[in-house]
Amino acid sequence: MSELEAELRGAVRGDVGFGVTDRALVTMDASNYRRVPRGVVAPVDADDVAAVLAVCREHGVPVVARGGGTSIAGQATGTGVVLDFTRHMNRLLSLDPATRTAVVQPGLVLDRLQEAAAPHGLRFGPDPSTHSRCTLGGMIGNNSCGSHSVAWGTTADSVRELDVVTARGRRLRLGQDWAGAPDGLRALVDGELSRLRTGFPELPRRISGYALDALLPEHGADVARSFCGSEGTLGVLTEAVVRLVEAPRARALAVLGYADESAAAEAAAGLLPFGPLTVEGMSADLVPSATALPKGAAWLFVETGGESAGEARARAEAIVRAADVVDALVVTDPAGQRALWRIREDASGTATRMPDGREAWPGWEDCAVPPARLGAYLRDFRGLLTAHGLRGTPYGHFGDGCIHVRIDFDLLTEAGVARFRRFSEELAELVVAHGGSLSGEHGDGQARAELLPRMYGQEMVGLFERAKGVWDPDDLLNPGMLVRPAPLDADLRFSVLPRGPVDVAFGYPSDAGDFSAAVRRCVGVAKCRTTSASGSSVMCPSFRATGEEEHSTRGRARLLHEMLAGEVVTDGWRSTEVRDALDLCLSCKGCRSDCPVEVDMATYKAEFLHHHYAGRRRPAAHHSMGRLPVWLRAVSRTRTAWLVNALSRVRPLAWAAKRLGGIAPERDIPRVARRTFSRWWERRREEATAGSGSGALVILWPDTFTEHLSPSVGQAAVRVLEAAGLRVGLPPTLRLVESPVGDGRTVAMDPLSVLRGRGRVCCGLTYVSTGQLDRARAVMRRTLDLMEPVLETDAPVVVLEPSCAAALRTDVPELLHDDPRAARLAAKVLTFAETLERHAPDWTPPRLDRPVAGQTHCHQHAVLGDTADRRLRAAAGLSGELSGGCCGLAGNFGFEKGHYEVSTACAEEQLLPSVRDAPDGTVVLADGFSCRTQLEQLAGVRGSHLAEVLAAGLEGDQEEGGGAPTDERGRA
Repeated sequence: MSELEAELRGAVRGDVGFGVTDRALVTMDASNYRRVPRGVVAPVDADDVAAVLAVCREHGVPVVARGGGTSIAGQATGTGVVLDFTRHMNRLLSLDPATRTAVVQPGLVLDRLQEAAAPHGLRFGPDPSTHSRCTLGGMIGNNSCGSHSVAWGTTADSVRELDVVTARGRRLRLGQDWAGAPDGLRALVDGELSRLRTGFPELPRRISGYALDALLPEHGADVARSFCGSEGTLGVLTEAVVRLVEAPRARALAVLGYADESAAAEAAAGLLPFGPLTVEGMSADLVPSATALPKGAAWLFVETGGESAGEARARAEAIVRAADVVDALVVTDPAGQRALWRIREDASGTATRMPDGREAWPGWEDCAVPPARLGAYLRDFRGLLTAHGLRGTPYGHFGDGCIHVRIDFDLLTEAGVARFRRFSEELAELVVAHGGSLSGEHGDGQARAELLPRMYGQEMVGLFERAKGVWDPDDLLNPGMLVRPAPLDADLRFSVLPRGPVDVAFGYPSDAGDFSAAVRRCVGVAKCRTTSASGSSVMCPSFRATGEEEHSTRGRARLLHEMLAGEVVTDGWRSTEVRDALDLCLSCKGCRSDCPVEVDMATYKAEFLHHHYAGRRRPAAHHSMGRLPVWLRAVSRTRTAWLVNALSRVRPLAWAAKRLGGIAPERDIPRVARRTFSRWWERRREEATAGSGSGALVILWPDTFTEHLSPSVGQAAVRVLEAAGLRVGLPPTLRLVESPVGDGRTVAMDPLSVLRGRGRVCCGLTYVSTGQLDRARAVMRRTLDLMEPVLETDAPVVVLEPSCAAALRTDVPELLHDDPRAARLAAKVLTFAETLERHAPDWTPPRLDRPVAGQTHCHQHAVLGDTADRRLRAAAGLSGELSGGCCGLAGNFGFEKGHYEVSTACAEEQLLPSVRDAPDGTVVLADGFSCRTQLEQLAGVRGSHLAEVLAAGLEGDQEEGGGAPTDERGRA
């Protein structure tokens, strides 16, 4: 233990972390920069902050304050001690509706303040797109704004008083009339009044530099306001009194379509006299699908408020009439507005990839010009991009003249970095020529501070340095930011990554096979750090359960980045730190869809486990659950399901089996079906009871869970598919040179036909999730061999288990990227609902007219989509929405020893409450075996696959709790 660490541990009551994981998690924020800190401290109060500053001052170690870590200019990274305020100093201390104020700690997430203020008809005005994870301290440090700044201004406009600890330990309460000013600040300002009155451009989004003009007497000598935007370089914030504004009772959203972004930009300023709440702009480049938007190639999102929905709509319609638009849409439905706003908010992540997949980076993320000059500025900006051979897609706060853009800089080569510098210098000149600010929202940090003399001149920047010296004479706080800055092309986070290809198993098709590029996908916007799952979202259940950064998607990506860098994490694929962080990853794949840049941590985890355990002894759970198909087939062949079930109910034997298998002792071992789905199928055909569907042939995939654990699901699916007029077959079990496709068992015994092998199809999911990728590839290739006759037909492959369908759609082609058959099979895979919709479009399901509860399977949400399921449920009269999140069992995860508490916490987030609160007669839907098992073991509820519910409806048997047929276990 170093002397610094020992002294900090003795001085503070909060958490002190100098370990590999602690440091690796905070080497980066959401910028292009990386710095390795000495350690991390999570203080519990202002006393802890003062103690940290005292120790670090004695050792000459710099201190960096950090909130949500979503800063885009590098100001939340440092080489000394990082103060993490999100762990303990994250409370709302009080809220006074009468005075419309709140007292907050710096680590409080903005959405938590909004939730507390909403019942009083109040809100905090500024709302960055990262509102679900950014903190009030970070917003004050950067003077954040957000989409509603045309109505409610910046964070500085919403601050009343600030409690601050200076680098030398003074505790100050900052406010107006020089309240809390450090010694020498007033004298400094009094001597420079003329310069301060003339040296700052007048525009709504001037964030760059220090706001020293707030100290002018005509501005109230507001020390708190001048502190906003200082990026942690003047003092450490410990508490804030903030103003709240009255929220409109009703809102409407007008989406205005324009021919191009310049037309939208030129129109934005003309809408301000109508008093809108927002005037946000974006172009078609950032929209995956424009079907929900009006016609056009660029749009303005203009929100209006009112005392009633009618008043809000009237204001929106007045704006539409006044605007010269190609097309327009006015939305008053809150759900519809949220869906549209989600398109805009995700732009900060989707902008990190160009349409062709090339990476794009921040650095010039938020320049601002006077709104009336925005159109002209954008045209010049586009010209500058073209001159440098660069591309970027502007979007942002058009009503304030503030533009966000990520540009496809090459930050991996020396020539590319040199071009990044030349472009930055020229763009700074362009912004200044238009009367703008280098930063309009996110601060200067390292990205722009070096260029501040071009905006303010050397004398004003010299005044900034003198102000920094008054507050922090030892340059202890966040050195290298704002004044005496580090070069804008130094400390780039990409420079430490390997230049050559990393030997990996998966193909990473979206990243040209480059694992480093896949890891680089995480840019730090931290959508995975949301503390509550909204709507149908899934990501990131383990973070919400633990609240710890290392168990977020971003935290794991940071550790993988450091693993590749080899400086902090030095053991490569053998790293125990990376292994431990990935241990609580549920492989839910939620990040694949919910992360704006589609980080796929489930795949990265499988890749890591594959290398980590290569040539080493694996955990018992990898053998017991990773090889589950092998054990279940053995039970089926020996017809010993009855014996296995009986023995699993003998407590000493079950305890021993779970201990040997690495299974959580709190779990019950699921019962194995006494008759598999395939045997039911064979008996049915032998008895000539098969359906007589005359429609298209569909191949029903007998996944491991349906085959051995829930055959009732497969039986129900066959009944429904045949009732819809479809012919059902199973995949072949013999590999032949030539064979007809039909019932999965009949083969032409032509002596010239050569048998190549026998087996059962399998997606390989359990091997992938435990990182046994060599075995997974072997299983997948055998499956492709068996499926070759099917691949020659037009028959779709119907997969009932969502996790298996997702594996066939993504894992198989990505792991067997060298086998074209894998992509052909993936293209054939359909869910149960998709099959009925595409191949039996005229079929009408039974009318059930019952409410539903339950959860959309996380893999279905992330990979497959549930649009067809929603339409099928509606057609059957199954009303209501399924919850989001993850059930927490997640295949083998919830069964593994040590995961039970996290597993149950995930279930308690949405799934279990939705079922407990459901009224009598509700159908509990759970298409995944894991989801059904979790419901049964934690809530005593029998969930049903949609196929079971529809089959019961066909038979007129709508029993309480889902109406599912009885399976071979004798349970409903």
